[in-house]
Amino acid sequence: MPKGTLSIIAALVLAIGFWSGWKWWISPPAPSKPSQSSSGGGADLDKGKTGGKTQRSKSLKTSKAQDKDRFGAFKSSLPENQFEEGELLVVDPPATFDSGARQLGFTIIERVSLGDLAMNLYRVRIPAGSTTLQARQTLAGRFPGLTIDVNQHFEAQALKDYKDKTARPLAGWRTAKPTCGKGIELGMIDNGVDVNHPALKGQKIEFRSFHKKDRRPGPADHGTAVAAILVGKPQWGGLLPGAELKAANMFEKNKVGRVVGSSVALLRAINWLAKKKVKVVNMSIAGGDNKIVRRALDKVKKRRMILVAAAGNWGSADRPAYPAAYSEVVAVTAFGEERRVYSKANRGQYIDFAAPGVRIYTAVPRGGRVQSGTSFAAPYVAVLVALELARDAKKSVDSLRQALRAKVVDPGDPGRDTVFGWGFVDGPPACR
Repeated sequence: MPKGTLSIIAALVLAIGFWSGWKWWISPPAPSKPSQSSSGGGADLDKGKTGGKTQRSKSLKTSKAQDKDRFGAFKSSLPENQFEEGELLVVDPPATFDSGARQLGFTIIERVSLGDLAMNLYRVRIPAGSTTLQARQTLAGRFPGLTIDVNQHFEAQALKDYKDKTARPLAGWRTAKPTCGKGIELGMIDNGVDVNHPALKGQKIEFRSFHKKDRRPGPADHGTAVAAILVGKPQWGGLLPGAELKAANMFEKNKVGRVVGSSVALLRAINWLAKKKVKVVNMSIAGGDNKIVRRALDKVKKRRMILVAAAGNWGSADRPAYPAAYSEVVAVTAFGEERRVYSKANRGQYIDFAAPGVRIYTAVPRGGRVQSGTSFAAPYVAVLVALELARDAKKSVDSLRQALRAKVVDPGDPGRDTVFGWGFVDGPPACR
C-alpha cells in the first residue's frame, strides 16, 4: 500500500479516536444493563442483523432516561429543594387571607404568633393534586406582595471521623477553670441535648424543644456535642464551662422517619431566645435560602442578637449554606491539622472566620465520639463573640467582625478569602 494512503488512514483513525474521546468528555454515556434474550444470552445490538437500529434506538432512549433520572435525583437532593411537602408558610397575611386561601383549596394548619419578632406566621396545607412549588406560585398570584415560602428543612452540620481530641486542646487552649465564662449567656439552636450527660450534668443549661406536637423530637447526639463544646465541663474541653446556655431543639422525625429541622421550629426557637434576651446564638445547621427566615433574621439584627452559624459541609464553592450566608450571620468554616481547611467545608464570599472542627472528640448520649464538621467550628467563634459583647454590649455584628479580625491568624491568602474568610481568631479567651 502506498505511503500516502497509509498516512491518510492513520489521520482518519486519530481523528475518529479524538472525536470519540471528546464526546465522552462532554457527555459520558450512562451505563445500561445488557439486554437479555429469553435463553439468557446477551443480545447482539449491532451485528448486521435485522432490528439492529431498533435495538440501538432503545438503548439510546434508556441511556437518556437514566441520565434524566440521575439528574432528577441530584436536583431533589439540593438544599433549596429540601422542604416539608404539602405545606407552605405565610407571614403577616391580610384579613382577607383566610377566605381567599380557602377558595383556592388551601387549609390553615396552624397560626404561630412570634411576638418578640413582631411576626404572625401561618402554616398552610396545599390543595390536593398540587405540588408544593405549584401551590406556592398559585398563592403568590392570588396575594401579590405577600411573603410566602416553603417550610424549609435544615440539617445538622456534622460528619463522623476518628481521633481523640476535645475542643480546647484542639485549639491550643489550656483547660478552663469551672468558672470560666461566669456571667455570660449563650444560646444555641440545634437538635436535642442530653442534659444528664457527664459533660453537661450540673451545668447551667435551660433546654426547650420546638418539634411539632404530633411528631417525636430528633436524636440528641448532635446537640449534645455542640452544647458540650460551648459549656461542657473542663475535662470534656468545654470552651466556657461557667457560662449559661439556652438550648433550643428544632429537629423532629417526619412521617417517613427522617430527621428534619423545619423553618417553623427554627423561627419558634429564635423567638424564644429573643424573649429570653439572649445576645449570642450558635446555629450549627444548614439549609437553603428562605424568604421568611431571611425576614426574621433581619428583625433579629435590629434587636442586636448576634447569630453565628456553620458554613456548611457540602464541599461546594457555588452553593452557599443558609443561615450562614445571610449578611446578618457570622459564618464559620472548619480546619484540621496544620490548619488545613476541612475537605468537605463549603467555600464562598460569605465565609467570615475559621476554627478547629476536624477530628474533634465530642460528647454524645451514652459516651463520646470523634466527629468532623463546620458544626463544631462555629462554637469557637460564638464564644469569642460573647466575650467581646461582655466587654461592650453595644457592638453590632459588623463591629464584632471588625474586632475579631484584629486577632486573626490568616492561614490562607492575605486578607479575606473564600476558604478561611479572615482566618482563625487565635489566642485563648480570657476567662472571667
